[in-house]
Amino acid sequence: MQVDIQIRDSGARITLNGRFDFNSHREFRNGYDSLLRDGALKELELDLANVDYLDSSALGMLLLLRERATAANKSIALANCRGIVAQVLEVANFNKLFTIR
Repeated sequence: MQVDIQIRDSGARITLNGRFDFNSHREFRNGYDSLLRDGALKELELDLANVDYLDSSALGMLLLLRERATAANKSIALANCRGIVAQVLEVANFNKLFTIR
């Protein structure tokens, strides 16, 4: 999976591309670690438009990010969820835990 970061004003967009699964753990964490330490950032948005697969380990990584972001006083939003990704998030009731755009 490829992780791209764009910072604008008080927010950052993390764009994920490809399969989001257990093998993506290191790239995903490396992508957001420095963003959580940046005091100027208030919101992280994960753009999932180009994610073609995610599994239960990806859901766990999202929950861990949510926990760490909350501890760092940052909000999290999931954007551009579609297809199988949207279905998995819906079944897992992630709409109750995340803002989904």
